[in-house]
Amino acid sequence: MTQPVTQDWHRLSPRMLLVHPVHEVLRQIPVLIGSLVLGSATGNPLWTLLGLGLVVGYGVARWFTTTYRIGADEVQLRTGVLQRKVLSVPRNRIRSVSTDARLLHRLLGLTVLEVSTGQQAVGETSFALDAMPAREVPGLRAVLLADSLAPAREDPAHPVAPGRVLARWQPSWLRYSPLTLTGLVMIVAAFGVVSQTGVLGAVQDSPAVRAGVNAAESVGVLVVVAVGVLVVLAASVALSVAQSLVTYANLELRRDADILHLSHGLLRVREHTFDMRRLRGGTLREPLLVRMFGGARLDAVMTGVAGAGEASQLLPPCPKPTAEAVLTDLIARPDVVSGLLTAHGPVATRRRWMRAMTLPALVACGLGVAAATVGVPVWSWPALAVLTSFSVFLAVDRSRSLGHRAGGGWLVARAGSLQRRRDCVAAAGIVGWTVRQTLLQRRAGVATLVAATAAGVKRYEVVDVPADRAWSIAASTSPWLGDTAWAR
Repeated sequence: MTQPVTQDWHRLSPRMLLVHPVHEVLRQIPVLIGSLVLGSATGNPLWTLLGLGLVVGYGVARWFTTTYRIGADEVQLRTGVLQRKVLSVPRNRIRSVSTDARLLHRLLGLTVLEVSTGQQAVGETSFALDAMPAREVPGLRAVLLADSLAPAREDPAHPVAPGRVLARWQPSWLRYSPLTLTGLVMIVAAFGVVSQTGVLGAVQDSPAVRAGVNAAESVGVLVVVAVGVLVVLAASVALSVAQSLVTYANLELRRDADILHLSHGLLRVREHTFDMRRLRGGTLREPLLVRMFGGARLDAVMTGVAGAGEASQLLPPCPKPTAEAVLTDLIARPDVVSGLLTAHGPVATRRRWMRAMTLPALVACGLGVAAATVGVPVWSWPALAVLTSFSVFLAVDRSRSLGHRAGGGWLVARAGSLQRRRDCVAAAGIVGWTVRQTLLQRRAGVATLVAATAAGVKRYEVVDVPADRAWSIAASTSPWLGDTAWAR
């Protein structure tokens, strides 16, 4: 049952008495290890029991010292065992409401409800109710967002459209998971942790490893290296697919009038609720490997939502037509999402080539000097050829990717190759413009046009446009700029 607007303080679910102690034990593992070592060194196991008792007692005390209330103008959260803190959020500043239900929460019918005002709030400054009964969350979400959504729902001139699902997760999306290199990063991180603990040294001295080294010497080092690379790649693929499956399975993106609702997760279910009236566009992100297989990721450009990372992500890597169709549905402008762009001219193309070919040129000069003095391995020249070929591909791809579109109430900017992105930003959300030139850009006669906005990543760049056209592009996007001296 939803808590009404009242001045009374309410406690969280009593079932959190089972969750908080477990979380505190996991969080304070270093402290418990220290108490175990102290108990073993002194021969007194009471130290271990004392440490465990303090941690569990602190987790229990968290429930007794955490209360919240929903007033007419603000919501407040009161926490703190040793130091009392009261966090207050004005209700008219609430931009989104999210939920996060870990496995233990789900088993107990609970969820963590987080309120966002669009500011970067972490740790003690984040407003999170850990945890609410899951059945109370829909009503509480409606109460928290009532101030921003009520005017639109009560407008008779704009009847509420029926809700519809914009996208659902498909198992075929898993094919893009290995292309993000998430699994490889996890393997490298795990290797770093193991190497710091000293376990790696003990493993290297084991008889099994010695036997493996002897076997490697008999079959050849190159064969062993090739097998090792294949094993690492296979493990990376498996970890990436597993991580994507656990994180994004059951994803559903649904629009109900002015509410955009996103839910996903297999073991840990996360839900995000956004106010559609704060949407200022979207960004299609296309990393090179994902783009080669026809995929893209969709991020929201929205006020009150961080523009980078998971906070703004609407769709994970998925087929590009799916991402484009969802963005088109949200902004109702297919020409903005997939229309042709204006190229930036031969000067911008030449700068792409110069940047891409600088490294191969330096490597070639270094190899030439080394070959004339001390000599170089035979494989160095094929490696240089591969590097040069990749640099040529990078220059061509970056040149083809660069473009923009202005006018009609929208700004579209596309750039990049390894991490290509197409930013579609509504002109109504742009609050300022900057034309920036480095020394090399001034010599080349180009400039970077920067649009400032309160949404997304706060600044969106149109790179290497002709300097004499920069302000006219800004004026065609924002009519209020047309009468200024810069635009003329």
